[in-house]
Amino acid sequence: MAWKTKHIISKQQTLLSALKVLNTLMPDPLVLFIVDENNQMVGTLTDGDSRRALVAGSSIEVPLESVMHKDFKFVELGKNDDVKSLQRYKHSGLTLLPVLNEKHNIVDIINFERYNTILPIDAVLMAGGKGVRLRPLTETTPKPLLPVGGKSIIDYNIDSLMKNGIKHISVTVNYLHEQLENHFAEPVNGVKIDCIKEPQFLGTMGATQFVTKFYNDVVLVMNSDLFTNIDYEDFYLHFKEHDADMSVAAVPYSISVPYGIFELEGRNIKGVKEKPVYNYFANAGIYLIKRELLENMPKNTFYNATDLMNDAVAAGKTVIRYPITGYWLDIGSHEEYKKANELVKHIKK
Repeated sequence: MAWKTKHIISKQQTLLSALKVLNTLMPDPLVLFIVDENNQMVGTLTDGDSRRALVAGSSIEVPLESVMHKDFKFVELGKNDDVKSLQRYKHSGLTLLPVLNEKHNIVDIINFERYNTILPIDAVLMAGGKGVRLRPLTETTPKPLLPVGGKSIIDYNIDSLMKNGIKHISVTVNYLHEQLENHFAEPVNGVKIDCIKEPQFLGTMGATQFVTKFYNDVVLVMNSDLFTNIDYEDFYLHFKEHDADMSVAAVPYSISVPYGIFELEGRNIKGVKEKPVYNYFANAGIYLIKRELLENMPKNTFYNATDLMNDAVAAGKTVIRYPITGYWLDIGSHEEYKKANELVKHIKK
């Protein structure tokens, strides 16, 4: 919370002191959160508030409690800090939103210029595969570390997860694992990325059993070699709205048949469909899963996402699909790798 503490100031400080602090905040929003002697939040002050106070005749030596805004927006832990509430605050135009505990102490500050939201989920990225179809590129480099536009494939996904406030991220590794472990040896923007070495290839879901601890009731599991702009906030809200046990992100997939297709009843032709197009949804390799499903998986067994889906459906669980409306590439071949490197040139940073 180091960068955040510079936004906090005592109500006993003067307007001059506040102006000096505001002058140091760029490029972050010019907002101060004012606390009393018990570190309870009591008001806010912006750069504009300060200028208006001076124009109105206030002295630069007045204490902040005489010029601060006492009617301020905040969220309280465990009460109105859910994703939908945060979404409303963001859409109202707030840039900084304080998070208070029951004693009204500031425990966090959400910067909506840095974060889309704060999702209460853990994330596990699968990065243990050999990337056989991308050889010789993957003979000495694990596929998630191949560069796309000068940046590793996996880093696009890590950055996207962190942009959505996900703070507990694990990466399961196997093939050339040392390179990925070195890549994440240092925290990324203050978040420690845990590399989990699976002792053998256990499938897309089997590797999750080696994550020592989940901090949230919902876990995002995804392939690390995807190139996508999926809306994680909408994905999560859709999952909650339908009270799902598992949600599978899906991409539209169409098959065009270049012939006339008979509609048959036995040997009798009942009609002809001329060059029909069949529309399907394909598995995108991104899943939201209730933690209990992962905890109840068979141990030390090769277990893929399809196994989890089938077992969950058989057990009467709610398994839904979430349609991806943006771009999505599974970088599993040289052709897809070239597409990703071309696509990234046209993506706004």
